[in-house]
Amino acid sequence: MAEKYVIKGGTPLQGEVEIGGAKNAALAILAAAIMTDETVTIDNMPNVRDTNTLLQAIEEIGAHVERVNDHKVKINGSFIRDVNVDNEFIRMIRASYYLIGALLGKYKKAAVALPGGCDIGSRPIDLHMKGFRAMGAKVDVAHGLVCAEAENLTGAHIYMDKVSVGATINIMMAAAMADGKTVIENAAKEPHVVDVANFLNSMGANIRGAGTDVIRIKGVERLHATDYSVIPDQIEAGTFMFAAAATGGDVVVKNVIPKHLEATSAKLLEVGCRVIEYDDAVRVIADGKLQHTQVTTLPYPGFPTDMQPQMAVVLALAEGTSTITESIFENRFKYVDELTRMGADIKVESNIAIINGVEHFSSARVSAPDLRAGAALVIAGLTAEGFTTVDSIHYIQRGYENFEVKLRELGADIIRTEDEREIQKFKLKTS
Repeated sequence: MAEKYVIKGGTPLQGEVEIGGAKNAALAILAAAIMTDETVTIDNMPNVRDTNTLLQAIEEIGAHVERVNDHKVKINGSFIRDVNVDNEFIRMIRASYYLIGALLGKYKKAAVALPGGCDIGSRPIDLHMKGFRAMGAKVDVAHGLVCAEAENLTGAHIYMDKVSVGATINIMMAAAMADGKTVIENAAKEPHVVDVANFLNSMGANIRGAGTDVIRIKGVERLHATDYSVIPDQIEAGTFMFAAAATGGDVVVKNVIPKHLEATSAKLLEVGCRVIEYDDAVRVIADGKLQHTQVTTLPYPGFPTDMQPQMAVVLALAEGTSTITESIFENRFKYVDELTRMGADIKVESNIAIINGVEHFSSARVSAPDLRAGAALVIAGLTAEGFTTVDSIHYIQRGYENFEVKLRELGADIIRTEDEREIQKFKLKTS
Protein backbone atom coordinates (compact mmCIF):
# COMPACT_ATOMS: atom_id res chain seq x y z
CA MET A 1 0.00 0.00 0.00
CA ALA A 2 1.15 3.55 -0.73
CA GLU A 3 1.66 6.10 1.98
CA LYS A 4 -0.99 8.76 2.54
CA TYR A 5 -1.61 11.76 4.76
CA VAL A 6 -4.51 11.58 7.19
CA ILE A 7 -5.53 14.94 8.62
CA LYS A 8 -7.95 15.98 11.35
CA GLY A 9 -8.90 19.52 10.41
CA GLY A 10 -10.06 22.50 12.41
CA THR A 11 -6.91 23.59 14.29
CA PRO A 12 -5.45 27.03 13.48
CA LEU A 13 -1.70 26.75 12.86
CA GLN A 14 0.41 28.54 15.49
CA GLY A 15 4.15 28.90 16.04
CA GLU A 16 7.34 29.00 14.00
CA VAL A 17 8.46 26.98 10.98
CA GLU A 18 11.95 26.77 9.44
CA ILE A 19 12.13 26.84 5.64
CA GLY A 20 14.64 24.65 3.78
CA GLY A 21 16.72 25.23 0.67
CA ALA A 22 15.00 26.02 -2.62
CA LYS A 23 14.33 22.84 -4.58
CA ASN A 24 14.27 24.64 -7.93
CA ALA A 25 17.64 26.29 -7.27
CA ALA A 26 19.18 23.14 -5.79
CA LEU A 27 18.40 20.98 -8.82
CA ALA A 28 20.20 23.32 -11.22
CA ILE A 29 23.08 23.81 -8.78
CA LEU A 30 23.54 20.03 -8.44
CA ALA A 31 23.79 19.73 -12.22
CA ALA A 32 26.22 22.66 -12.44
CA ALA A 33 28.40 21.13 -9.69
CA ILE A 34 29.70 18.48 -12.10
CA MET A 35 31.15 21.17 -14.40
CA THR A 36 34.41 21.29 -12.45
CA ASP A 37 36.93 18.51 -11.75
CA GLU A 38 37.39 19.87 -8.23
CA THR A 39 35.22 19.12 -5.19
CA VAL A 40 32.17 21.32 -4.70
CA THR A 41 30.38 21.54 -1.34
CA ILE A 42 26.69 22.47 -1.38
CA ASP A 43 24.89 23.35 1.87
CA ASN A 44 21.19 23.98 2.66
CA MET A 45 20.31 21.25 0.15
CA PRO A 46 16.67 20.16 0.51
CA ASN A 47 16.45 16.44 1.24
CA VAL A 48 13.54 15.72 -1.11
CA ARG A 49 12.84 13.13 -3.81
CA ASP A 50 13.81 15.28 -6.78
CA THR A 51 17.23 16.26 -5.41
CA ASN A 52 17.94 12.67 -4.33
CA THR A 53 17.00 11.41 -7.81
CA LEU A 54 19.35 13.89 -9.49
CA LEU A 55 22.18 13.00 -7.10
CA GLN A 56 21.67 9.34 -7.96
CA ALA A 57 21.78 10.18 -11.69
CA ILE A 58 25.08 12.09 -11.52
CA GLU A 59 26.54 9.32 -9.36
CA GLU A 60 25.57 6.76 -12.02
CA ILE A 61 27.59 8.59 -14.70
CA GLY A 62 30.65 8.52 -12.45
CA ALA A 63 30.58 11.66 -10.30
CA HIS A 64 31.66 11.11 -6.72
CA VAL A 65 28.88 12.08 -4.30
CA GLU A 66 29.46 12.28 -0.55
CA ARG A 67 26.57 12.98 1.80
CA VAL A 68 28.02 15.02 4.68
CA ASN A 69 24.58 15.17 6.33
CA ASP A 70 20.93 15.45 5.24
CA HIS A 71 21.46 18.97 3.91
CA LYS A 72 25.10 19.08 2.85
CA VAL A 73 26.69 17.23 -0.06
CA LYS A 74 30.16 17.13 -1.65
CA ILE A 75 30.37 16.44 -5.39
CA ASN A 76 33.44 15.75 -7.52
CA GLY A 77 32.87 15.57 -11.27
CA SER A 78 36.40 14.50 -12.25
CA PHE A 79 35.39 10.82 -12.32
CA ILE A 80 32.58 11.21 -14.89
CA ARG A 81 33.02 8.56 -17.58
CA ASP A 82 29.74 8.88 -19.46
CA VAL A 83 27.65 11.75 -20.84
CA ASN A 84 24.65 9.46 -21.38
CA VAL A 85 22.10 9.99 -18.59
CA ASP A 86 19.13 7.67 -18.83
CA ASN A 87 17.32 5.67 -16.17
CA GLU A 88 13.75 5.24 -14.95
CA PHE A 89 14.30 7.73 -12.12
CA ILE A 90 15.77 10.58 -14.15
CA ARG A 91 12.80 10.36 -16.52
CA MET A 92 10.53 11.19 -13.57
CA ILE A 93 11.91 14.67 -12.91
CA ARG A 94 11.74 17.82 -14.95
CA ALA A 95 15.18 19.08 -13.95
CA SER A 96 16.99 16.26 -15.75
CA TYR A 97 17.40 18.70 -18.64
CA TYR A 98 19.90 20.77 -16.65
CA LEU A 99 22.41 17.98 -17.21
CA ILE A 100 22.33 18.81 -20.94
CA GLY A 101 23.66 22.33 -20.36
CA ALA A 102 26.15 21.18 -17.72
CA LEU A 103 27.60 18.29 -19.76
CA LEU A 104 27.54 20.24 -23.02
CA GLY A 105 29.43 23.10 -21.38
CA LYS A 106 32.08 20.85 -19.83
CA TYR A 107 32.45 17.99 -22.34
CA LYS A 108 30.87 19.57 -25.45
CA LYS A 109 28.43 16.64 -25.67
CA ALA A 110 25.48 15.22 -23.75
CA ALA A 111 22.70 12.64 -24.12
CA VAL A 112 19.98 13.01 -21.49
CA ALA A 113 16.54 11.38 -21.16
CA LEU A 114 13.62 13.62 -22.06
CA PRO A 115 12.32 15.15 -18.83
CA GLY A 116 9.24 14.08 -16.88
CA GLY A 117 7.85 15.72 -13.72
CA CYS A 118 4.34 16.87 -12.84
CA ASP A 119 1.70 16.91 -15.58
CA ILE A 120 0.71 20.56 -15.23
CA GLY A 121 0.89 21.45 -18.91
CA SER A 122 3.12 21.63 -21.94
CA ARG A 123 6.72 22.42 -21.03
CA PRO A 124 8.63 21.99 -24.28
CA ILE A 125 12.39 22.26 -24.35
CA ASP A 126 12.53 23.95 -27.75
CA LEU A 127 13.96 27.15 -26.24
CA HIS A 128 16.78 25.16 -24.62
CA MET A 129 17.56 23.54 -27.97
CA LYS A 130 17.40 26.89 -29.78
CA GLY A 131 19.99 28.29 -27.36
CA PHE A 132 22.36 25.33 -27.70
CA ARG A 133 22.09 25.45 -31.50
CA ALA A 134 22.85 29.18 -31.49
CA MET A 135 26.11 28.32 -29.69
CA GLY A 136 27.04 25.86 -32.43
CA ALA A 137 25.76 22.56 -31.04
CA LYS A 138 23.95 19.94 -33.07
CA VAL A 139 20.84 18.96 -31.09
CA ASP A 140 18.53 16.04 -31.88
CA VAL A 141 15.91 13.99 -30.07
CA ALA A 142 16.33 10.26 -30.63
CA HIS A 143 15.18 7.17 -28.71
CA GLY A 144 13.80 9.32 -25.89
CA LEU A 145 17.09 11.18 -25.42
CA VAL A 146 18.07 14.78 -26.11
CA CYS A 147 21.48 14.49 -27.79
CA ALA A 148 23.66 17.60 -28.07
CA GLU A 149 27.22 17.85 -29.40
CA ALA A 150 29.49 20.69 -30.44
CA GLU A 151 32.95 20.68 -31.99
CA ASN A 152 33.28 24.27 -30.80
CA LEU A 153 30.79 25.72 -28.36
CA THR A 154 30.86 29.47 -29.01
CA GLY A 155 29.12 32.45 -27.45
CA ALA A 156 26.02 33.81 -29.16
CA HIS A 157 23.31 36.46 -28.88
CA ILE A 158 20.16 34.57 -27.87
CA TYR A 159 16.69 36.10 -27.67
CA MET A 160 14.19 34.04 -25.66
CA ASP A 161 10.83 33.98 -27.47
CA LYS A 162 9.13 33.63 -24.09
CA VAL A 163 10.37 33.85 -20.54
CA SER A 164 11.63 30.40 -19.51
CA VAL A 165 13.39 29.70 -16.22
CA GLY A 166 14.67 26.28 -17.33
CA ALA A 167 16.00 27.49 -20.69
CA THR A 168 17.63 30.57 -19.13
CA ILE A 169 19.50 28.43 -16.59
CA ASN A 170 20.42 25.70 -19.08
CA ILE A 171 21.83 28.11 -21.67
CA MET A 172 23.64 30.03 -18.92
CA MET A 173 25.38 26.84 -17.77
CA ALA A 174 26.54 25.85 -21.25
CA ALA A 175 27.62 29.43 -22.04
CA ALA A 176 29.73 29.59 -18.85
CA MET A 177 32.28 27.30 -20.54
CA ALA A 178 31.77 28.31 -24.19
CA ASP A 179 34.29 30.35 -26.18
CA GLY A 180 33.53 34.06 -26.19
CA LYS A 181 30.56 36.09 -25.02
CA THR A 182 26.90 35.06 -24.78
CA VAL A 183 23.98 37.46 -24.28
CA ILE A 184 20.59 36.07 -23.20
CA GLU A 185 17.78 38.57 -23.82
CA ASN A 186 14.28 38.28 -22.30
CA ALA A 187 15.85 36.09 -19.62
CA ALA A 188 13.89 34.79 -16.63
CA LYS A 189 14.46 36.82 -13.45
CA GLU A 190 13.44 34.28 -10.79
CA PRO A 191 15.50 34.11 -7.56
CA HIS A 192 16.76 30.65 -8.45
CA VAL A 193 18.17 31.95 -11.77
CA VAL A 194 20.19 34.43 -9.70
CA ASP A 195 21.22 31.70 -7.26
CA VAL A 196 22.56 29.45 -10.04
CA ALA A 197 24.46 32.40 -11.56
CA ASN A 198 25.95 33.20 -8.13
CA PHE A 199 26.93 29.54 -7.71
CA LEU A 200 28.63 29.41 -11.12
CA ASN A 201 30.40 32.71 -10.40
CA SER A 202 31.67 31.29 -7.11
CA MET A 203 33.25 28.52 -9.24
CA GLY A 204 34.99 31.08 -11.46
CA ALA A 205 32.34 31.75 -14.13
CA ASN A 206 31.83 35.27 -15.47
CA ILE A 207 28.08 35.94 -15.46
CA ARG A 208 26.54 39.39 -15.12
CA GLY A 209 22.94 40.62 -15.10
CA ALA A 210 21.17 37.62 -13.53
CA GLY A 211 17.93 38.92 -12.04
CA THR A 212 17.43 41.30 -14.98
CA ASP A 213 16.08 40.47 -18.43
CA VAL A 214 19.56 40.61 -20.05
CA ILE A 215 22.27 38.21 -18.86
CA ARG A 216 25.84 38.55 -20.17
CA ILE A 217 28.26 35.64 -19.93
CA LYS A 218 31.94 35.55 -20.79
CA GLY A 219 33.01 31.92 -21.19
CA VAL A 220 35.89 30.55 -19.13
CA GLU A 221 38.13 27.53 -19.76
CA ARG A 222 37.62 25.85 -16.44
CA LEU A 223 35.67 26.11 -13.20
CA HIS A 224 37.00 25.42 -9.71
CA ALA A 225 35.95 24.20 -6.26
CA THR A 226 33.49 26.19 -4.16
CA ASP A 227 31.52 26.02 -0.92
CA TYR A 228 27.99 27.31 -1.46
CA SER A 229 24.67 27.51 0.38
CA VAL A 230 21.35 27.28 -1.52
CA ILE A 231 18.82 30.11 -1.05
CA PRO A 232 15.64 29.47 0.99
CA ASP A 233 12.64 28.00 -0.83
CA GLN A 234 10.13 30.76 -1.60
CA ILE A 235 7.45 28.22 -2.60
CA GLU A 236 7.73 26.20 0.62
CA ALA A 237 7.60 29.50 2.52
CA GLY A 238 4.53 30.65 0.60
CA THR A 239 2.81 27.32 1.21
CA PHE A 240 3.12 27.74 4.99
CA MET A 241 2.03 31.39 4.71
CA PHE A 242 -1.16 30.32 2.92
CA ALA A 243 -1.67 27.46 5.39
CA ALA A 244 -1.65 30.05 8.18
CA ALA A 245 -4.19 32.15 6.27
CA ALA A 246 -6.54 29.27 5.46
CA THR A 247 -6.61 27.89 9.02
CA GLY A 248 -6.99 31.28 10.72
CA GLY A 249 -3.54 30.89 12.24
CA ASP A 250 -0.55 32.91 13.36
CA VAL A 251 2.73 31.57 11.95
CA VAL A 252 6.29 32.92 11.78
CA VAL A 253 7.99 31.56 8.64
CA LYS A 254 11.74 31.62 9.33
CA ASN A 255 14.89 31.44 7.15
CA VAL A 256 13.39 33.28 4.18
CA ILE A 257 14.27 36.24 1.97
CA PRO A 258 11.16 38.48 2.34
CA LYS A 259 11.92 40.24 -0.97
CA HIS A 260 11.32 36.92 -2.78
CA LEU A 261 7.88 36.66 -1.13
CA GLU A 262 6.52 40.09 -2.04
CA ALA A 263 3.89 38.86 -4.52
CA THR A 264 2.65 36.26 -2.01
CA SER A 265 2.62 38.76 0.87
CA ALA A 266 0.73 41.30 -1.26
CA LYS A 267 -2.10 38.84 -1.96
CA LEU A 268 -2.33 37.86 1.71
CA LEU A 269 -2.72 41.53 2.62
CA GLU A 270 -5.45 41.86 -0.02
CA VAL A 271 -7.44 38.96 1.47
CA GLY A 272 -7.29 40.53 4.94
CA CYS A 273 -4.32 38.91 6.67
CA ARG A 274 -1.65 40.81 8.55
CA VAL A 275 1.88 40.26 7.24
CA ILE A 276 4.88 41.40 9.27
CA GLU A 277 8.32 41.26 7.66
CA TYR A 278 11.58 40.79 9.55
CA ASP A 279 15.14 40.52 8.21
CA ASP A 280 14.89 36.78 7.51
CA ALA A 281 11.33 35.89 8.54
CA VAL A 282 7.70 36.70 7.75
CA ARG A 283 4.78 36.46 10.20
CA VAL A 284 1.27 35.83 8.88
CA ILE A 285 -1.71 36.50 11.16
CA ALA A 286 -5.21 35.59 9.98
CA ASP A 287 -7.64 36.80 12.64
CA GLY A 288 -10.55 38.03 10.55
CA LYS A 289 -12.80 36.99 7.69
CA LEU A 290 -10.92 36.30 4.46
CA GLN A 291 -11.81 38.63 1.57
CA HIS A 292 -12.07 37.91 -2.17
CA THR A 293 -9.49 39.12 -4.70
CA GLN A 294 -8.19 38.53 -8.24
CA VAL A 295 -4.95 36.74 -9.06
CA THR A 296 -2.99 36.31 -12.30
CA THR A 297 0.09 34.08 -12.39
CA LEU A 298 3.09 35.70 -14.04
CA PRO A 299 6.86 35.22 -14.29
CA TYR A 300 8.83 36.68 -11.36
CA PRO A 301 8.35 39.21 -9.82
CA GLY A 302 4.68 38.43 -10.51
CA PHE A 303 2.55 35.94 -8.59
CA PRO A 304 4.16 32.47 -8.97
CA THR A 305 2.30 29.71 -10.77
CA ASP A 306 3.67 27.31 -8.12
CA MET A 307 1.60 29.16 -5.48
CA GLN A 308 -1.63 29.14 -7.49
CA PRO A 309 -3.28 25.98 -6.04
CA GLN A 310 -2.50 27.06 -2.46
CA MET A 311 -4.01 30.48 -3.18
CA ALA A 312 -7.14 28.79 -4.55
CA VAL A 313 -7.69 27.04 -1.20
CA VAL A 314 -7.55 30.40 0.62
CA LEU A 315 -9.90 32.08 -1.87
CA ALA A 316 -12.33 29.12 -1.71
CA LEU A 317 -12.82 30.03 1.97
CA ALA A 318 -13.04 33.81 1.39
CA GLU A 319 -16.18 35.93 1.25
CA GLY A 320 -17.46 36.75 -2.23
CA THR A 321 -16.25 35.77 -5.69
CA SER A 322 -12.57 35.60 -6.66
CA THR A 323 -10.81 34.73 -9.89
CA ILE A 324 -7.47 33.11 -10.66
CA THR A 325 -6.07 33.50 -14.18
CA GLU A 326 -3.36 30.94 -14.98
CA SER A 327 -1.05 32.35 -17.64
CA ILE A 328 1.85 29.87 -17.39
CA PHE A 329 0.59 26.24 -17.50
CA GLU A 330 -2.65 25.09 -19.10
CA ASN A 331 -3.24 22.02 -16.89
CA ARG A 332 -2.76 23.67 -13.54
CA PHE A 333 -6.42 23.37 -12.44
CA LYS A 334 -6.49 19.57 -12.18
CA TYR A 335 -6.90 19.85 -8.40
CA VAL A 336 -10.25 21.65 -8.72
CA ASP A 337 -12.24 18.38 -8.89
CA GLU A 338 -10.58 17.25 -5.66
CA LEU A 339 -11.35 20.53 -3.88
CA THR A 340 -14.94 20.30 -5.11
CA ARG A 341 -15.23 16.96 -3.29
CA MET A 342 -14.45 18.90 -0.14
CA GLY A 343 -17.22 21.42 -0.79
CA ALA A 344 -15.42 24.14 -2.75
CA ASP A 345 -17.44 26.11 -5.32
CA ILE A 346 -15.06 26.54 -8.26
CA LYS A 347 -15.76 26.65 -11.99
CA VAL A 348 -12.96 26.63 -14.56
CA GLU A 349 -13.46 28.39 -17.87
CA SER A 350 -10.44 28.13 -20.16
CA ASN A 351 -7.51 29.42 -18.08
CA ILE A 352 -9.64 31.18 -15.44
CA ALA A 353 -10.98 29.70 -12.20
CA ILE A 354 -14.05 31.46 -10.80
CA ILE A 355 -14.20 30.83 -7.06
CA ASN A 356 -17.26 31.48 -4.89
CA GLY A 357 -16.27 31.41 -1.25
CA VAL A 358 -17.83 28.83 1.09
CA GLU A 359 -18.04 28.82 4.91
CA HIS A 360 -15.90 25.72 5.33
CA PHE A 361 -14.62 22.54 3.68
CA SER A 362 -15.82 19.08 4.66
CA SER A 363 -13.52 16.10 4.94
CA ALA A 364 -13.09 13.71 2.01
CA ARG A 365 -10.67 11.28 0.42
CA VAL A 366 -8.69 13.13 -2.24
CA SER A 367 -5.66 12.46 -4.40
CA ALA A 368 -2.73 14.76 -5.17
CA PRO A 369 -2.52 15.30 -8.97
CA ASP A 370 0.87 17.04 -8.76
CA LEU A 371 3.36 18.55 -6.31
CA ARG A 372 1.87 21.97 -5.52
CA ALA A 373 -1.74 20.87 -5.87
CA GLY A 374 -0.96 18.10 -3.37
CA ALA A 375 0.28 20.65 -0.85
CA ALA A 376 -2.89 22.69 -1.45
CA LEU A 377 -5.10 19.67 -0.71
CA VAL A 378 -3.24 19.18 2.58
CA ILE A 379 -3.99 22.82 3.47
CA ALA A 380 -7.66 22.22 2.62
CA GLY A 381 -7.62 19.15 4.88
CA LEU A 382 -6.21 21.25 7.74
CA THR A 383 -9.26 23.51 7.57
CA ALA A 384 -11.92 20.84 6.97
CA GLU A 385 -14.37 19.36 9.45
CA GLY A 386 -13.51 15.73 10.18
CA PHE A 387 -10.78 13.50 8.75
CA THR A 388 -9.32 14.04 5.28
CA THR A 389 -7.13 11.49 3.51
CA VAL A 390 -4.71 12.66 0.81
CA ASP A 391 -3.43 9.91 -1.52
CA SER A 392 -0.55 9.99 -4.05
CA ILE A 393 1.64 11.92 -1.64
CA HIS A 394 4.79 10.86 -3.52
CA TYR A 395 4.16 14.02 -5.56
CA ILE A 396 4.30 16.16 -2.42
CA GLN A 397 7.48 14.43 -1.25
CA ARG A 398 9.17 15.54 -4.47
CA GLY A 399 9.34 19.10 -3.16
CA TYR A 400 8.53 19.29 0.57
CA GLU A 401 10.83 17.88 3.22
CA ASN A 402 9.21 16.59 6.44
CA PHE A 403 5.98 18.35 5.46
CA GLU A 404 3.80 16.60 8.02
CA VAL A 405 6.45 17.00 10.75
CA LYS A 406 6.62 20.77 10.24
CA LEU A 407 2.82 20.99 10.23
CA ARG A 408 2.59 18.97 13.47
CA GLU A 409 5.05 21.38 15.09
CA LEU A 410 2.55 24.14 14.24
CA GLY A 411 -0.23 22.22 15.99
CA ALA A 412 -1.74 20.32 13.05
CA ASP A 413 -3.22 16.85 13.57
CA ILE A 414 -1.65 14.97 10.65
CA ILE A 415 0.09 11.63 10.11
CA ARG A 416 1.84 9.99 7.17
CA THR A 417 1.26 6.26 7.02
CA GLU A 418 0.18 3.26 4.99
CA ASP A 419 -0.91 1.31 8.07
CA GLU A 420 -4.70 1.12 8.57
CA ARG A 421 -4.25 0.29 12.26
CA GLU A 422 -2.21 3.45 12.73
CA ILE A 423 -4.94 5.45 11.01
CA GLN A 424 -7.59 4.02 13.35
CA LYS A 425 -5.41 4.82 16.39
CA PHE A 426 -4.92 8.37 15.10
CA LYS A 427 -8.67 8.83 14.61
CA LEU A 428 -9.48 7.52 18.08
CA LYS A 429 -6.85 9.73 19.66
CA THR A 430 -7.91 12.94 17.88
CA SER A 431 -11.70 12.47 17.83
